[in-house]
Amino acid sequence: MKRPLRGPFAALLLVVLCGAASFPSALRRALAPPAPALAPPPPPLDPARLNATLLRLAALDGSEPSLRRDVDDLLEGRLPASGRARARAWRRDRLHPLHLRHHQFPVHRRGHADRDHADSLLHPLPREELLLDPALRRALRSWHRLRRYDPAVLRDLPAVLALPARIPSCAVVGNSGILLRHAHGALIDSHHAVFRLNNARIVGYTAHVGAKTNLSFINSNILHLCARRPGCFCHPYGSGVPVLLYICQAAHFLDVAACNASSLATHDAPISVTDPRLDVLCARIVKYYSLRRFVAETGRAVEDWNGAHDAALFHYSSGMQAIMVAVGVCDRVSVFGFGKVADAKHHYHSNQKNELDLHDYEAEYAFYRDLAERPQVVPFLKDTGLAVPPVVFYH
Repeated sequence: MKRPLRGPFAALLLVVLCGAASFPSALRRALAPPAPALAPPPPPLDPARLNATLLRLAALDGSEPSLRRDVDDLLEGRLPASGRARARAWRRDRLHPLHLRHHQFPVHRRGHADRDHADSLLHPLPREELLLDPALRRALRSWHRLRRYDPAVLRDLPAVLALPARIPSCAVVGNSGILLRHAHGALIDSHHAVFRLNNARIVGYTAHVGAKTNLSFINSNILHLCARRPGCFCHPYGSGVPVLLYICQAAHFLDVAACNASSLATHDAPISVTDPRLDVLCARIVKYYSLRRFVAETGRAVEDWNGAHDAALFHYSSGMQAIMVAVGVCDRVSVFGFGKVADAKHHYHSNQKNELDLHDYEAEYAFYRDLAERPQVVPFLKDTGLAVPPVVFYH
């Protein structure tokens, strides 16, 4: 009896059809040029070479070209070209005339009768050429000329700030919402000097932040807001508390002059600009830690940092400078209100939720950890010739 051939024949036919279908793709693979070999990933930089690169790039000041142009513009009688929007704002805001030599005439508040609300102390910034007061011109020239790397300034800060001696103990009080978790007010006030930041409110919060203030730190963006009002409201802690600020933009020297002039009769302590050599030292340290963090977290080349940060605007926080000043002038430093946790507000006294992009707070926190635990590894700090005092952070 003959066996049926239908089953085996069907299987053979299926094999032939599958082979025919795959033949064109096999032929294309055979005739295609060989794929180029993948280049091996570059070997990681040796830690010593990477550190040398970080130090070199941290020493580059990305803000210097625009800063120089702004200074030249001011000295030549022009509002800085880098901030046309700011220039329009200065024309709207009214500055004291004592440091701007131009046509002096009273300006009347909008929406009110001239005779009832004339204010002879406030004048608009003129649209014509600026003629800066000679004292302001000298201050601006001196500030820009001194803006160089000179780490010895940290060691010399007591003399730079005209202090009679070093301060035995200092408390630097930040503005983080973590302050509300503890009642550190009495501990803060027990220090010989208390530094505060950016006009943070203390009324209603003294149990957490203390009541005493001996030195107030602000940045010139905060001062720009203060100078827009009569009397300059940048002395929230009393007329005798000195105010120290660092300059973010050269044109803010106009605000310094206006604020000091309008508040001279009511405040015993003028607003002073920090030594620009300290600014450069702070900027280098923070940029180093930001570069290092960028490489560690992204795996990208360190040169790509400029693409992730605006080098012309990137700078350190007021809190970082306050800590650096405390290290320079105090024998013992306690730091409160620095850091963040998920369920705490950014600022204890406001509802602000987000941090500013122009700071790299995580890089600053890394610096603070090294400052407290192993200050000998902090770059540029060892060049100051200063024995770093004990620094304790209360989190």
